[in-house]
Amino acid sequence: MRGNLIIISAPSGTGKTTILKRLFAEVKGVTFSVSHTTRGPRAGEKDGVDYYFVDQPTFQRLREDNEFLEWAEVHGNFYGTSRREVDRHLLQGLDVFLDIDVQGARQVREAAGGECFSIFIVPPSWEEQERRLTGRGTDSPETIRLRLLNARKEMQDAGLYDFLIVNDTVEQAVDTLRAIIIAQRSRTRRNPDGLPLILPGQ
Repeated sequence: MRGNLIIISAPSGTGKTTILKRLFAEVKGVTFSVSHTTRGPRAGEKDGVDYYFVDQPTFQRLREDNEFLEWAEVHGNFYGTSRREVDRHLLQGLDVFLDIDVQGARQVREAAGGECFSIFIVPPSWEEQERRLTGRGTDSPETIRLRLLNARKEMQDAGLYDFLIVNDTVEQAVDTLRAIIIAQRSRTRRNPDGLPLILPGQ
């Protein structure tokens, strides 16, 4: 039985990565799609695990062959979500998360039609969003300003998503996300662990 394709987006600093790490540790049958990128691997990153690292001509060929559900250029590097990678996991019955921005989400909705659903994570308040970004202590004031500017633009797309989760506390956000996944599995006749439901008498 085919799994669900799940788009998840959030402004920088909203806590999406923390939420997803907790969810993946607690929920069976979920996975990430490994994206292609033209940037070089960072320390500790492995090809085929973190990304598929390719050169620009290869990426361009894949893009021209319509191999990507979505792609984008970010800071001079290209990133793309492989159709084959996604389909391979879906056919295994896994629910596949696409951790992408609002631009990529628009592309996937267009490409996948009704074969996906989308989740947007928002901070409890704008003041809290500023506090979280500033509290990281890793970004310059200019970088923080740009991230906040982008966050305002991204949140204009929040109404296009099927579900909104307010990340007031990580525990509550993970509980809400888990409930959404289980509900969607029920709609496709699967149990909370993602396995096909066997109805009595069948």
